[in-house]
Amino acid sequence: MSFSELRRGTLLCYQSSLLSSPHGFTTRLGGVSTGHLSSMNLGLSRGDTRENVVENYQILGRAIGFDPQKTVQAVQVHGNAVRLCTAEDWGKGLYAHTDYEADGLITNVPGTALVVFSADCGTILLEDPVTGAVGACHAGWRGTALGIAQKTVEAMTAAFGCDPKNIRAALGPCISPCCFETDGDVPEAMTAALGDQAAPAITRQGEKYHVDLKYLNRTFLQNAGIVPAHMDTSSLCTACDPELFWSARRHGDRRGSLGAVITAGGPR
Repeated sequence: MSFSELRRGTLLCYQSSLLSSPHGFTTRLGGVSTGHLSSMNLGLSRGDTRENVVENYQILGRAIGFDPQKTVQAVQVHGNAVRLCTAEDWGKGLYAHTDYEADGLITNVPGTALVVFSADCGTILLEDPVTGAVGACHAGWRGTALGIAQKTVEAMTAAFGCDPKNIRAALGPCISPCCFETDGDVPEAMTAALGDQAAPAITRQGEKYHVDLKYLNRTFLQNAGIVPAHMDTSSLCTACDPELFWSARRHGDRRGSLGAVITAGGPR
């Protein structure tokens, strides 16, 4: 298991060898957006032009292998709601209004490309090669503590009959313990959710704490029934490299949106 670079011209994104469905975790590189949004901004809410954002999706779709017309997005609210997506949702967020809030998306409709956004938050892509179902979730610290990763796996199991032991999970680049310094509210929320399981992810340094979101989300995934051998975790920290990734910690509001995308392809 490993993450590898996908390069097409100036485009750079990351893919996991564990997933066979078309997918990718984006960087800042390879799009047409300009200024502080340069250049692969995937978020229409960041002050970019619609033309630039649509072109960025077209560039990314050609590289990864998805149709931007069949993308599905959600209004992310740092919660644990999961949306079951169908062909009726195609284009929502990019070409049409998104009429729901969710931080997890699931589908088994071939060709449907699920998109979640981040700028330090965790993003997790899920795939069941047996049923052809896929999932994507946005896991900031609040969503992590609310169990969004586990909720997304449980939603795939309930909706599509997935066996969690068959599901593969790729955890993309996000802020890592080196940079994720917090007050006590974050470790308190994690401990309330996971009890002693949270302890290895929390390090106290003086009056502050450093928290490992990737470890915590892996724990939730394992609690949902995914076996460790079916998890792949990027080692990259979004806050460590602000030239490669947008980071809320480093850039504040003057930033674009990174994306994680996975496309359903049917059973294999």
